[in-house]
Amino acid sequence: MNAKAPISSNEPRRTNGSDIQPRRMDFQFDPDMPRYWFAGDQFKTILLTALSCTFPEGERFFVRSVRHYQKQITDPDLRERVKGFIGQEAHHGNEHEQFNAFMESKGVPTQKVHDYVHEGMKWIAKKFSPERQLAKTCALEHFTAMLAELMLEEPEFLEGMDERMLPLWLWHAIEESEHKAVAFDVYADQVGSYWVRTSEMALTTVEFIGFTIFHYIQLRQGMDDKRDLRSVGNGLNWLLGRPGWLRRLGRSYAAYYKPSFHPEKKDSRAVRERALARLAEMLDRPELAPR
Repeated sequence: MNAKAPISSNEPRRTNGSDIQPRRMDFQFDPDMPRYWFAGDQFKTILLTALSCTFPEGERFFVRSVRHYQKQITDPDLRERVKGFIGQEAHHGNEHEQFNAFMESKGVPTQKVHDYVHEGMKWIAKKFSPERQLAKTCALEHFTAMLAELMLEEPEFLEGMDERMLPLWLWHAIEESEHKAVAFDVYADQVGSYWVRTSEMALTTVEFIGFTIFHYIQLRQGMDDKRDLRSVGNGLNWLLGRPGWLRRLGRSYAAYYKPSFHPEKKDSRAVRERALARLAEMLDRPELAPR
């Protein structure tokens, strides 16, 4: 997988007055890459693909929920950070659409999941208040930030991933960590209800786990090799047993329910900078390196 370097300059183009700057990537996926690009493992590959299937429509939902309040924000710094958030999320949706199409070409029925998520987002837009939609965005942004920072902090988590696929996930993780507080700060500024925030997290937790499992099953049922029980068993141990990556997120998850919670209480700048330096080297794009 290669990303096209900017034509004009090695200096990144700034789109707003904050530190949250979208990075245009334009990933190309090598058709010779194997279907199971994550350590040759069905479970790991299809699990991340199931998550990716939710990203294009999910990211657009996040943008709409924040944009609903955009004109009411008076804090100039937050207004600029919102612009960066919207730009990054738009790029994430576009790049994962390309990835999902690549996986469809490998016999993984990603379009089926995408269409299901699209209808689900339409239903939420009709049934949930703007306050609840923004609270759901905050909850899901916390999930993505936890997973993103796990990828950045624990190189072992990504061990065995095809080097041609790794830049996509590193780039996405870096930017999710960068903008992890934006939706939360918009919520605090415009809504502020502790009950709505925490009750929506409890509901979203059930939905996130349930739908991730459901989308994994959707993908497996639509493939020509539906059964790989050893891969599933090893994968569940990978998540919940040893090393038990999901178990390690318990404290970070529980922190969300504290009245004093704020995403930036965990300073992840150093791990982002290390990952950016690695990404710049992998893609031979020095403009991506931290400054």
